[in-house]
Amino acid sequence: MAIKSTDQAVQLQAAAMHSEVFEIGLFDPNSHRQMLPRVWDRNTLLRSISWLRLKNGRGRNIYIRPSGEHRLTLLDDIGWRTVGRLKEEGFEPAVIVETSPGNFQAWLNHGEVLPKQFSTFVARVLARRFLGDPASADWRHYGRLAGFTNRKEKYRRENGLYPFVLLREASGRIYRRSPEFLREAEEMFSDAKKRQASVHQSAQMGAPLSSLKTIEDFRKRSIYGGDQTRSDLAYAIYALAHNVPETTLREQLASRDLSHKGNLKRQQEYLDRTVLKARIRIREDVTGGSASSSNGLPKSTSTGQSART
Repeated sequence: MAIKSTDQAVQLQAAAMHSEVFEIGLFDPNSHRQMLPRVWDRNTLLRSISWLRLKNGRGRNIYIRPSGEHRLTLLDDIGWRTVGRLKEEGFEPAVIVETSPGNFQAWLNHGEVLPKQFSTFVARVLARRFLGDPASADWRHYGRLAGFTNRKEKYRRENGLYPFVLLREASGRIYRRSPEFLREAEEMFSDAKKRQASVHQSAQMGAPLSSLKTIEDFRKRSIYGGDQTRSDLAYAIYALAHNVPETTLREQLASRDLSHKGNLKRQQEYLDRTVLKARIRIREDVTGGSASSSNGLPKSTSTGQSART
């Protein structure tokens, strides 16, 4: 499906996003006031399509996100193969938008409203798992509204026209793996909060190793999709945050066959990288560091760099 009628695309996308109130962003990189925000209910949005079309024709890109806490997660800047992978692994998108030729955004419907912090955490987990843009992984990031043109200069054609943002799918469905994924994500989120608490305690004594989760507990989690590199990193973060000695951590990471990494030097380099990434991730948890824009604006408004979408 590729809906080209603006009125139909907006109506279908808004319905599939299951929100009664939306925040609409009209972004013009050449304007002093780059983002023109509006907060509309669904009926007002539909009545305002002509006005949005006018603003779009004058150079503004049109964005949308649910207002307030919501049940959706945006995966940005993914390819069609990733869309297929989402479906194969039980993460069928509620909305799929082709933002520019060959580039897509997918909205996943969790079936329940997620609190802000947990919603951002879930967005980051999904972005890492499905190679989405980490700069868009937060609870309130804008996605493109289908039916309008993508006004990025690099997409302008030889005839001076811009490509339309196409609505590819708008089922509104809750993805099949939602209950299982959210349950595991909540456990991971709880672990992350415990890490933050532990690193703030300067003289904390380490818990007995027997009471901690093992690396096998992480390797069995379906949330990592069988990717042992990801489960190794998750365990390394957990272990360091719980004061597991680094030598013990390295022994645990090396408990599986690492010969596919190369010779012994290559295997040692893998262990070094994993431990380093874990320390960086813990530091980010404590400082709140993230590549994403805190206000959910398109990346060009917060970083000065243009996104592929």
